[in-house]
Amino acid sequence: MEGVTLKKAIIIFVILSISLLSGTCLVEDKLKVPFQSYVPVDIGDGWEIATPDSVGINAEELKNIYKHIHDSDDYWQVRSLLIIKDNKLVAESYMKDPGDRIRHTNIWSCTKQVVGILTGIAIDQDLLSLNDPISKYFTHAPPEKKGITIENLLMMQSGINYANEGFYGDNFQQIFRKKPSSLPGYVLGLEMESKPGTEFFYNDGNAHLVSSILQKVTGKTLRDWAWEVLFNRIGISRLEWHTYKDGTTLGGHGILTTPREMAKLGQLVLNNGIWEDQQIVSSEWIEEMTSPKVILEEVNIEPYKVTSTFGYFWWQSLFEDPVLNDVFMSGSGGQMVIINRYKNLIVVMTAEPNTDGNACNWDAFSIIDQIYKITN
Repeated sequence: MEGVTLKKAIIIFVILSISLLSGTCLVEDKLKVPFQSYVPVDIGDGWEIATPDSVGINAEELKNIYKHIHDSDDYWQVRSLLIIKDNKLVAESYMKDPGDRIRHTNIWSCTKQVVGILTGIAIDQDLLSLNDPISKYFTHAPPEKKGITIENLLMMQSGINYANEGFYGDNFQQIFRKKPSSLPGYVLGLEMESKPGTEFFYNDGNAHLVSSILQKVTGKTLRDWAWEVLFNRIGISRLEWHTYKDGTTLGGHGILTTPREMAKLGQLVLNNGIWEDQQIVSSEWIEEMTSPKVILEEVNIEPYKVTSTFGYFWWQSLFEDPVLNDVFMSGSGGQMVIINRYKNLIVVMTAEPNTDGNACNWDAFSIIDQIYKITN
């Protein structure tokens, strides 16, 4: 009798549990919030707000683009889309949570592009030179690495085998699970894959070394120095930047910030290093940093042929029609700041990083192309 009672109790418990779960956990959450508006909100962060029509963007077509991104499950990863034209914020929407307007999130490898800007500021201040060998800063660097230059690092041509980028990459796991005592020491201890200056090999290790070098020449963590020479000067206030346990500010990733603050970094580059009449970084550096240094591949994205290139930690897309050419920041999963100089336009997108091994499974290019088509 006792056994029967216990059996009945278990059955009732299971039934009740399933019923409760059916009303909560087992119901699939909506992938995105419904579209309401792309009109920006004035939060007093320095952005001048304008209407799309006032800067030559078709407002009705733009509404259709935003609505499609909100409604289509093809874009389930997208968290935000912002458009800045002629130095004005003309559109923004947050597909998951309106709170993302002021919530800082991980921008992953877009951190590298910030390090690129900071390198230029250091060069402007005569703190270092592109041709400096890393042995000037790492006196105990192995012999085969002593000739690597800062330029080699910026162009991802150090030859160091910092392998397998991504959440499951060998070196990423080594750093954050086994926690070597020195971040630059770990990178410098890796094997060489190729001769410095000969092969493009995109990885975090090169950027970690640049960050360490910048700390050596400034006498401060890169995070602290960046606040002095960059972030405070362009009105960035919500940014965080992670530092490794040895005091090295992460160079390959590590910045958390908002889409609006990402846009400010893009605006600085679009304005050739100028922010509100102040030259934050030289126009000469901006031109060098964003100019193609390494030709990577030519791909067909109907109806275009696009050549992907790399500068000093910055990416470029070159089209047969130069009106479409852009330079951009790019982070894992679809964190992007796209700059089109011809149209004086910036497009910012953030997304949920896809951790299944694919960096991005939604077509960011199609969104940008649609925006370009409706912009004078």
